[in-house]
Amino acid sequence: MLHNMTQAIRYTVVSVRDMLVSAGPLALLAIGLLALAYWWLDPTPPKHVTLATGPAQSAYDEFGKRYAKALKANGIEVTLLPSEGSSANLDLLRDGKADIAFVQGGSLEASVADTYSLESLGSLFVEPVWLFYQEAAAKKLNPDATLGMLSQLQGLRVNVGTVGSGVPNLMARLFDVNHIDTKTITLSQLEQTPATVAFLNGEIDVIVFASAPEALMVQMLLQTPGVKLMDFPQSEAYSRRFEFLTPVVLPRGVVDLAGNTPPQDVRLVASTTALLARDGTHPALLQLFSQAAKTLHGGTGWFNRAREFPKATLGEFTMAPEADRFIHNGSPLLQHYLPFWLANLIERMWLALGIIVAVVLPLSKIVPPLYQFRIRSRVFRWYAQLRDIERRLDETPSEQSKLVKELDDLAQVVSKINVPLSYTDEQYSLLGNIGLVRKKALRG
Repeated sequence: MLHNMTQAIRYTVVSVRDMLVSAGPLALLAIGLLALAYWWLDPTPPKHVTLATGPAQSAYDEFGKRYAKALKANGIEVTLLPSEGSSANLDLLRDGKADIAFVQGGSLEASVADTYSLESLGSLFVEPVWLFYQEAAAKKLNPDATLGMLSQLQGLRVNVGTVGSGVPNLMARLFDVNHIDTKTITLSQLEQTPATVAFLNGEIDVIVFASAPEALMVQMLLQTPGVKLMDFPQSEAYSRRFEFLTPVVLPRGVVDLAGNTPPQDVRLVASTTALLARDGTHPALLQLFSQAAKTLHGGTGWFNRAREFPKATLGEFTMAPEADRFIHNGSPLLQHYLPFWLANLIERMWLALGIIVAVVLPLSKIVPPLYQFRIRSRVFRWYAQLRDIERRLDETPSEQSKLVKELDDLAQVVSKINVPLSYTDEQYSLLGNIGLVRKKALRG
């Protein structure tokens, strides 16, 4: 049986081995081009990424944990880097200590925005300016114990946010547009937790946050007796003066329907928070973060309806192409059927594969002639020896018996040449010519 299999392999129409050898240089060229394209496109994302978040118990801190969990499902380890807030995150991105970070709109002066090589993954959620004040302190200024203008803060003790967050810079711009002399206000920049403790102890009259409603401090202060949230009746005007601000309304009862908290709608101004990525962050990582953003921020909230976020809004930084494409078109088709790593590999390599095929396909036309030459050369190279024997037969007839022996040996060798069935006519033709020369020798 083994002998029959060997015979079947030997007597084939086409020699697979010779075909592979003939196509070898072309295959090496294609592999080389593919390796070059893989190196250039770098389709496989790194397994590790650093996300700058914010202070402990902040909305950034909470969302950071959710992003880490979402990306872990695709084999990406997310290291969460706590910080003081948006301004600190910008510095971490600029210094290369973080790859991606939460940054609040208005945290950076427009005049220096271009000096940061950053891209936006879109707006994720709004962060209202939460200006909480002690009802007792407001009563000293206003009989109804309410504040409705920033100008009413004069003479009060105000904590305007943590150093390194975006709030101090934001409040400075709001004070400036209201022509407020900050020397008339006792300003402090305590960290969030110490500031809240001091505020509840009566050591601070006003405390300012700019945070998503998910922040625990915000939710706690909204339900603390004796603490009020300032209404911004000029919220629409603020949004017209600053492109990074938008007017929002905290609906009546949204905090606690049973307790009717807040007891009426509260108008607020809010900045929009975005995910920013430093230049050079792998495109596949940007795509993964964009997909996670849709899951984490696409639901309903206190200030938005379902599927309102993330948004591809024009802001201080340009949109990353991967994020913009995902927000408008959704996930690529292949990702609905294949694991992310495989779908990403195909999506990033398909164009290179097309170019390689366009280069290799015309060159592949040389393979059949090369294969044909390789097979036929096994037979044709013996014609030189046959011609030499025939020449010596004419020149030295006395060596007839020796030359007949050489012809018999040559016929023996040629009969054992292994050629595909489609080329056996060349082999039999050579054997026939050997026989003719042998007859000539015997006649001589």
